[in-house]
Amino acid sequence: MAAGGRVADSYGGYRARLVEELRQQGIHDLAVLRAFAEVPRHLFVPEALRRRAYDDAALPIGQGQTISQPSTQATYLQALELSGHERVLEIGTGSGYQAALLGHLAERVISVERIRAITDLARDNLREAGFDNVLLILGDGSLGWRPEAPYDAIVVAAASPEVPAPLVNQLCDGGRLVIPLVQGTQQELVRIRKRGPDTITERLGGARFVPLRGRHGFAEEGD
Repeated sequence: MAAGGRVADSYGGYRARLVEELRQQGIHDLAVLRAFAEVPRHLFVPEALRRRAYDDAALPIGQGQTISQPSTQATYLQALELSGHERVLEIGTGSGYQAALLGHLAERVISVERIRAITDLARDNLREAGFDNVLLILGDGSLGWRPEAPYDAIVVAAASPEVPAPLVNQLCDGGRLVIPLVQGTQQELVRIRKRGPDTITERLGGARFVPLRGRHGFAEEGD
């Protein structure tokens, strides 16, 4: 199957229900809604949880990680304002579902994950779902991935104490970075637009994500 193509399965009705829920929650980008309608989320959750695959809920995927709530991911993706021709960097691959959604919305996706077992899981899931425009990298996501920079958009699926400078540096002029930032005991989702040497920050609302571990995030557990 070509990247982002339709998978024949029996879950289409569940995806349609999820899309309607997203629409009612204010997701209006038709390309984002179409991605949720066509990408098979059930292939990215543990088999024991597939009956809940299209609930608007976060689900565990192992290694202390989760697949994010679809409405949260839809908010992320809508904020990126993708038109289909972009090069996108994702930090925090997880099970690969958001990478698949991005693969449906953009021309090329580079996704960085720090946990080898999760990277292997995502690779298998993306292969089964038929996405061939997603490159997976095992490494420190807070450093970005310079070999493929600059990026039109960057999305970070983990909360950081500050905006990692390497990610801003790897944005092209006009690029968008969406990231949750830790504000005391809370998290806030922000969108950063790069305008030449300057950046413009927009607040998008509350968030709840695992910590971003790495050189420009939180220290690795046990350090």
